[in-house]
Amino acid sequence: MTTLYGIKNCDSVRKARLWLEKNNIAYQFHDFREDGLSAQQLAFFIQKAGWENLLNRRSTSWRQISEQQKSDLNAIKAASLMLENLTLIKRPVLDTGEQLLIGFNAENYQTLL
Repeated sequence: MTTLYGIKNCDSVRKARLWLEKNNIAYQFHDFREDGLSAQQLAFFIQKAGWENLLNRRSTSWRQISEQQKSDLNAIKAASLMLENLTLIKRPVLDTGEQLLIGFNAENYQTLL
């Protein structure tokens, strides 16, 4: 089963959900805020996509954390930051069971699905 991870009020997540629905693709929605995210699930995302691709450095949440927290980032520190503040994860995350897509791009969705 395809799972779309994100936050329901995020514009990119809304676009992805609309695209999936218009293209009759069954999916399960997992809201980070309501359903949370386990350390194991985040580790899976990082393994598949890399922490650099998953960490949203353009988010409001990123701008609100301290320079000390932003310095000397590595996979462990980035994972810890993302678990503490789930809005630091780029959205949406689409897990098809075989591949993981980060962010919404209609062309990428069309190619993958």
